Amino acid sequence: MDCKLLVVDIDGTLFIRAGAISIEDREALADVKRKGVRVALCSARPIQSGRKVIEDLGLDGYHMFFDGAMVSDPHRGEVIHIRTISRSLVEESVEFVHRSGIILDLFSVNGYFAEKESWVTDLRRDYFGISPAFIDFNLLPQDEQIIKGTLVVRSPEEKAAADRFRRHFDGRLTLSMSKAPAHPDVDYINVLARGVSKRSAVDALVNHLGIALEQVMAIGDGVNDIPVLSSVGLAVAMGNASAEVKAVADYVTLDADHSGVAQAIRKFL
Repeated sequence: MDCKLLVVDIDGTLFIRAGAISIEDREALADVKRKGVRVALCSARPIQSGRKVIEDLGLDGYHMFFDGAMVSDPHRGEVIHIRTISRSLVEESVEFVHRSGIILDLFSVNGYFAEKESWVTDLRRDYFGISPAFIDFNLLPQDEQIIKGTLVVRSPEEKAAADRFRRHFDGRLTLSMSKAPAHPDVDYINVLARGVSKRSAVDALVNHLGIALEQVMAIGDGVNDIPVLSSVGLAVAMGNASAEVKAVADYVTLDADHSGVAQAIRKFL
């Protein structure tokens, strides 16, 4: 293929279970850059933790954060696509989780907000390397634009409450799920403005770059990667992906523990 852009997920794709990127994957991505192919990370992570991975890999250019709600070049501070959640829906979401007893994280472009210390804030610090600003969500400043919320759930009761949240906001918010290999029992349910997905972010990026979706190769493992994998010129699913994700891929590579990103790059690029 005439590949102009390589889109790569982070958790479960680049990150092995221990939360580190293999030497093989690092070298393969560096080779892609040297060949003149753009590399764009596309993750549910907020820009605060996504930037750490970008810097670790020595990448430049545009990347996609917040599960598709934002496309930016973090080095230059340039944003080419952003979708925030309306204030009324943020307030309704906060009211719902308060009644349901589940934990909601809120993210603005540069802020991570939590209401109190919990196992979720510990996880965010330990795995994602970000710390919250604590605030009563009912007192969020009116000018604070929320780009993403996340329901972080692990018990059957929490997952049932998250399902009620999904039904309540059906058609008004987009909910997608992502996972982190280091915490297989935890579901990260991303709460986004209606219509936001990784596909909408990739569409915005290719339009900005003036290239076609057929010139994009994408690698991912999660159900939130399906919209992208279903649309690009070459779709690669990780070996650790679910059957649902593999079904839409053109090729299934090795799993993240065995440098599946590098294997796919060497095969096709």
